[in-house]
Formats: sequence, C-alpha cells, structure tokens
Amino acid sequence: MAIKRASQSGGGKSKGVGSRVLASIFVFFLTFLVFSFLFVGRGLFVTASSGHNELSILSSRQQDLDWRGRLALHHLNSLFSKDVIDVINASANDLGPLNIDFFRKDKLSASWKVAGNKRSADNATSAEVTGEALKTKQEKSRFKEEHTSNEDNSIFFETPAKLARRQLREKRLEKRAADMLKQDDEVTVKLENAAIERSKSVDSAVLGKYSIWRRDIDSENTDSTIRLIRDQMIMARVYTSLARMKNKTDLVNELQNRLKESQRSLGDANTDSDLHHSASEKIKLMGQVLSKAKEELYNCNLVTGKLRAMLQSADEQVRSLKKQSTFLSQLAAKTIPNGLHCLAMRLTIDYYLLPPEKRKFPRSENLGNPNLYHYALFSDNVLAASVVVNSAIMNAKDPGKHVFHLVTDKLNFGAMNMWFLLNPPGKATIHVENVDEFKWLNSSYCPVLRQLESAAMKEYYFKAAHPTTLSAGSSNLKYRNPKYLSMLNHLRFYLPQVYPKLDKILFLDDDIVVQKDLTGLWSVDLHGKVNGAVETCGESFHRFDKYLNFSNPHISKNFDPNACGWAYGMNMFDLMEWKKKDITGIYHKWQNMNEDRVLWKLGTLPPGLITFYGLTHPLEKSWHVLGLGYNPSIDKTDIENAAVVHYNGNMKPWLELAMTKYKPYWTKYVKYDHPYVRNCKLSE
Repeated sequence: MAIKRASQSGGGKSKGVGSRVLASIFVFFLTFLVFSFLFVGRGLFVTASSGHNELSILSSRQQDLDWRGRLALHHLNSLFSKDVIDVINASANDLGPLNIDFFRKDKLSASWKVAGNKRSADNATSAEVTGEALKTKQEKSRFKEEHTSNEDNSIFFETPAKLARRQLREKRLEKRAADMLKQDDEVTVKLENAAIERSKSVDSAVLGKYSIWRRDIDSENTDSTIRLIRDQMIMARVYTSLARMKNKTDLVNELQNRLKESQRSLGDANTDSDLHHSASEKIKLMGQVLSKAKEELYNCNLVTGKLRAMLQSADEQVRSLKKQSTFLSQLAAKTIPNGLHCLAMRLTIDYYLLPPEKRKFPRSENLGNPNLYHYALFSDNVLAASVVVNSAIMNAKDPGKHVFHLVTDKLNFGAMNMWFLLNPPGKATIHVENVDEFKWLNSSYCPVLRQLESAAMKEYYFKAAHPTTLSAGSSNLKYRNPKYLSMLNHLRFYLPQVYPKLDKILFLDDDIVVQKDLTGLWSVDLHGKVNGAVETCGESFHRFDKYLNFSNPHISKNFDPNACGWAYGMNMFDLMEWKKKDITGIYHKWQNMNEDRVLWKLGTLPPGLITFYGLTHPLEKSWHVLGLGYNPSIDKTDIENAAVVHYNGNMKPWLELAMTKYKPYWTKYVKYDHPYVRNCKLSE
C-alpha cells in the first residue's frame, strides 16, 4: 500500500510540473504574439504613414532648409575663409550642390539612419519608399540644374513669372552675343580686305641699279648673326660715348678696338653665310666688353638719350639721302642714254648720205584723207617713237587705214626719217616733219614761245637750276626738265593748225605702248566735247587743286578745286569742235596770264586742264592705263586688258631706272636684232 501511494504521489508531482511548464510556454507564446503584433503593427503604421505623408515630409524639409542653411553658413563663416566657402559652393555632382540631404540620403555609412525612411536592410517596403523618395530628389535636382541661374544654387523652384523673365533675359543675351559676333566677323573681314589692299601696294620690283632704295637693300635682313653684330656695334657706340663722358679712357679704347674688329668681321656680308668663320669669336669678345661697360656705365636715362640722338641723326641722314636720290633720279630722267645718242647720230649721218629722191615716204596722198585713222606723235626719241608705231601697227586690224604724223626737232629729224625709211610700217602711212620748219609758230603768235625766250625764263632755267648742293637742287627740279623748253611739248595745243584737213586725230605720247586695235576710238561719241580722255581722279592728288594755284582769284573764281583731272598720252580730239570753240585762243589767254607762273608751274597738263575745262568727255579706263613709270602696284590684269599702257613718270622703259616688271611690255616691240641697235649696244 505504501508503495502504491508513493508511486501515485510521484506521478501527481510530475503532472504538476508539466502543467506549470506548459502554462509558462503558453504565457510566453502569448506574450510573444502580443509583442509581435505590437511591433508589426507599429511597422505597418510607420509604413503607411510614410506612404501617405511623403509629400508633407518633403515640404516640411524644404521649409526647414532655409533656416538650416543660414544656420550652417553662420557656423561655416566662423570656421572657413570666403575662398574655401566659394570652393564648396562651386563643388557639385549630378544631384546638384552639396547640402545636408545629400549627406543624409547618399554617400554615407550604414550607421547613419533617418527615421521614417530606412529602418533596416531587410524591410522591403521601407526600402521601396526610400527609393521613390530618392528618385523624386534626383528629378528635382535635374530640374534645378536646368532652370536655376548660375549665381543661385538653392533648391527652391522658380515661379513661372520669374522663369519667364529669366528665359527672356537669356534670349536677349544670346541675341546680343550673336550680333556682337557678327559685328566682329564684319570687322575681321574689313581688316583682312584692308590688309590685302595694303599688300598690293608693296613694291616687288627692283627700281634701278643706281638706287640705294632697291628692295634687296631696303628689306630687313633675316640673318640673326648679322643682326646681332649690328646691334652690338650700336651699343658699343653708345657706351663709347658714355665712357668718354666719365673719362674712362681704357674702356673707350677697348670698345673702339672691339668695334673695329666687328666692322672688319661684318665687312660687306649680307647673309650669315658670307661671314668669316671667326665672326662668332668676335661676337663673344664684344659681348664680354659690353657686359663690362654695362656694369660700369649703364644709366637708363643716359642710354635712352644717346639712342634717341643716334636715331635723330640717322633720320636726318635718311632725309638727306632721299633728297639726293630725288635729284639723281630727276637728272637720270633728263639725260639721254649713250645707246640712244649713238643710234640717233648713226641714223642722222646715214640719212644725209642718201640722195634726195630716196628720202621720201610712199602713200603721201593719205596724209590729208579724213576717212582714215590719223595719229599725231611728237617726239625726239627715235627708239620710243618706233615702239609706238610698231605696237599700233602690230595690233591694228587693218594697218593700211592707219596714218602716222610724226613731228620732231631738227636735231633728230634725219634720224627719225632714216629709221622709218629702213623700217617702214607695212601698209600703214607715215610722215615725219620738223617743228622748226613751222614758220607760223613764232613768238609773236605763241605766248609760251615768247615766254621761253624771255630773260626771266632763262634765269629760272640756266642759273637757278645750278644748285650748290644736291639736296638743294631737288626742289622743283621736275619743272626744270629740258622737255619744257621744247615746243614739241606745247605743239599739242595747235593741232588744227598743224593738220588743217583732218576732222579727228588721236594724240599719242612717245612713252606709251599700244596693245589693242584703237579704231574703236573714232566711233566714240564725244557729245559735242573737244577732248576724249581717261579721267584720273580716283585718287585725291589728281584733282584740280593739285595742279592749279587756287589762292589766285583768277583760278578760284573759274574752276572747281575738286574737279576731276584727266591724262595726256592718249587723247581723241575733235578738230571740228576745236575750231568752233577756239580752243587755241583759250589756251593763249590763260598762257598770257601765267607769264610769271603764278597760276601753275611749268608743263602742259595744267594749261590743258584749264583749256579743256568742261570740254572733256571721259573715256573708259580700259582704253588707257597710266602709272607704269612711277607706280609699282598697278594690277597686272588692268595692264593686260588695257588698249594703251603709259609709262608716265621718271622711270621710262628705255632708262636703266625703269621698273623691271613693266619693262617687257615695251621691249617686246623693240627690234634688238637690228644692226643699228646692235652696234649701239642697246639690249634688253
């Protein structure tokens, strides 16, 4: 019995313990369920709140950002300088400028938490909400980058009115910038065109062997060693002068010795290759002496003053040399080359050896035929006259209808006849006359002839024309040219008297070359004018005020100072209108008024401008291109398209000082293979 109770008692005790364990488990389970329910419920509540209140949270953050930013800037200003803060403000990434939200939402360690947005990595719902918020943030950042000004890096949105005004300002700025770029382009084009025009005016010709202003001398030397030697020599002269001022005789002697060595080393060299091999050693020694002189003597004011004095002295020398060059060029223009003098003398001798019956030209019946094309040529230069006639005949369509009337002086009359007897102009007609045989052309009828014979004119030419120095003789030298003493130069004002049977005549100078058929000039309607000529007023110095003295009341009352000038050299004269308007009488009137040369200087162009004032018809410029005797920048196309090219100026094509690039247009019509030409050693 006892055993049975014990066993029963032990079984009851084990039941009680199991019941308590089960109850504890049940209570723990209930507690766990309660806490799980509460935890999950709170999480769901937080998730729902995040979903429903996202916009309100973002809005509150935007409202709070302003005061937080100001507070942060206040603390930053006390910690950093302005330059550092500017660098921070300038630093930006794809999401916009640096700000607090940037550090909260991105680029931070996992220990940084933001309540309501991201509780744990395992909460998928919370991560999705955070991702949507981050996407919204990025879209706003991109919007801000596109629609905010460069000066404002805040995250606020602009109002539509401000955005419209800013966009309008940007459009105006873009338009203004485009206009400025367009203006800059136009200015650049103008500058380029101006540079091109200036480049055309550069002389590329060698202006003569006599001249120190030839291009190969005038151009800057590009060899660096020669330039260095010359620079050292200049500074050596400067320091020599300064050393003398301070009585440093040893240094003066040393500088002078080095200067002489540099001069010997330089010699006549124009390029580095022409220098002696010892030049580099001389440069080194000169550099050492100059360095020593600089240490002892250098004074900025003294050196500057000495260089300025040297510059002024060099400038005076250049001016003097230019005057001498002008004088010599004028003298060369007046002289006759030995070859031309030889040619005239040989032809003259052989002409007077001919019997009288062989001195006549054929087809003399054409001389007074008004239906033919007549040319007037007044010259004392056989070779020049031959080029005019030869070029006109070679370019004529029907040479048989052309008649050339040559007038020369008695000194060259035989030579001119002999040349054209030996070289007849094909089927064309030619006739040579002597101006001294025009008995009607005397001092009682011709004012200029009377003036040329006056004592005052002889004084002007033969005494005032002999200066004591070359530079003084360059003054007005061009007006003392012997051609102004010859009546051949003034015979152009007496064409109806020389050729009374003709209605029209084409006047040609002896320094021209004919390149095309000229018969079209006889068909030009002069509209009742007397003179047909090419105007030259494209440049200011070809206006009337450059030729006439407008301080004289006779000139100022009768002529316009801005009237356009025209050129002699190729002129179509209507001799019928000439006679009606008494052109020769007008010329005589003004020539008598200019006896003391108060209205114009000597020459035939000024009285021609006066005589034919209002009576000149302008021809097309392609008929007559001028300037080949002085202007090195004439367009080659204009020359080749011209009917007549004119070597007006001092650089005549038969002289050595002629411009080489223009000379071939003249030499192509010279018969250099002719025995007389070869014997007188005339060559291209």
